[in-house]
Amino acid sequence: MTSVYLCQDIYGFDLQQALARVSGQRRQQALRYRQERDRRLCVAAYRLLQLALQRQYGIGEPPQFTYTSKGKPLLAGHRHIHCSLSHCQSAAAVAVSDHPVGIDIETRDHYSEEVAARVMSGDEMRRILTSTDPAGEFTHLWTMKESLYKLTGDDSGGNPARMLEEADDDAFRTIDGGDWILTVCLGRASHADGLDLVLEVVTIA
Repeated sequence: MTSVYLCQDIYGFDLQQALARVSGQRRQQALRYRQERDRRLCVAAYRLLQLALQRQYGIGEPPQFTYTSKGKPLLAGHRHIHCSLSHCQSAAAVAVSDHPVGIDIETRDHYSEEVAARVMSGDEMRRILTSTDPAGEFTHLWTMKESLYKLTGDDSGGNPARMLEEADDDAFRTIDGGDWILTVCLGRASHADGLDLVLEVVTIA
């Protein structure tokens, strides 16, 4: 089972109260950010994870993270539960699954063709340049790459243009939220069957 939670109202909760409800580990991470918006996004993603763990697994204590050698976060004491967190300029998202999972959410914005050419393959550039929405197609492809990276920790030797060469397109699910695009990757298409991408309105407290 895989679930995805999204918060778009990052200014709709009391930041100080929310900071008091997260782990000390996450609080320190959030307070390293200088801008309030970034602190809110960091806290919102974690609070979404807390909500998901409580609803799906009955876990009430604030989760702690350990990290692989490649920096991939793991839930300490709950290795059978897989999660991935992401945020963009205006929203935070989390995926929780019984299988390895990666999620990425990005703001749809203007893009640079020069930059795109450095991080996209030839086929991907053709998709972007022939699209009626080049910025949206670029963002879609980038969220696929990022969600795959968050799942595997493999950046294809630092060459993002090659990241999707062997990926199974059916293992990705993408939602276009207008201002943002979100993609979830489960690695294998068989794990993506029945993937729940219903986005509920979540109140962060």
